[in-house]
Amino acid sequence: MSFTVNAGTASQTYSWQHGSMLGALEQGLSLMTAGLTDVRIVDSEGRSHSPAALYQRLFGAQPTDDAAQPRARAA
Repeated sequence: MSFTVNAGTASQTYSWQHGSMLGALEQGLSLMTAGLTDVRIVDSEGRSHSPAALYQRLFGAQPTDDAAQPRARAA
């Protein structure tokens, strides 16, 4: 399945492709934390979600500040 993360600044709109929902969600939350606006995650069927709504759909709770922070990954 394919997921597209869209986000913008005052002057530009950016778009990133992801093969997994969790990867798209992680980036969406990170972009929100970084201050980008109108962050949306669009699935291959064209459904658009905010990162917070998708997080709630997957995990049943609103993300906390800790959940929105990027995590270091082991090599």
